[in-house]
Amino acid sequence: MTSLPSHPLRVSDLPTTRPTRFELVPDDAELAAIANELDLVQLRKLRFKGEIRAEGREDWLLVAELGATVVQSCVVSLDPVTTRIDEKITRRFVADLPEDATDEEEVEMPEDDTLEALGSVIDPAETMIESLSLALPLYPRAAGVELTESQFTEPGKKAMTDEETKPFAGLAALRDKLEKKD
Repeated sequence: MTSLPSHPLRVSDLPTTRPTRFELVPDDAELAAIANELDLVQLRKLRFKGEIRAEGREDWLLVAELGATVVQSCVVSLDPVTTRIDEKITRRFVADLPEDATDEEEVEMPEDDTLEALGSVIDPAETMIESLSLALPLYPRAAGVELTESQFTEPGKKAMTDEETKPFAGLAALRDKLEKKD
């Protein structure tokens, strides 16, 4: 099996006065490896085109366009669902990433979700795969497919309905029972 594509660029080799342009179009074997990694039925097309440029003295900015055609299984019927993804991607690789409060139990997420810690390399292929993963529909559904109510129980017992699982269903039943007594 082919491994995931990788195109690391050493930060020390990147020019600071002009952008470094890139265009990644994985071959069939790489598409299959990415589809396997992301648990897709198929990845038909994938293109990641953009540039990396210096931003300030130590930081770098990656801006790109992600285009993909993915096939996933419908969450209801398991039929294949084809989705076209077109996204603009921005990542800021910063040398001084704001520190997280490690002693606190709750950590607040930074408002800027484009920030990444700057390492010795920037890999556009890694950013491409991560961005594709984040852009995938969470619950793909085939056209016209509806989730119907299902009831499962042991033989001889009354099945619990979806309505009965709601938090106030028990209170409604109690209210009805009390109204019958009056």
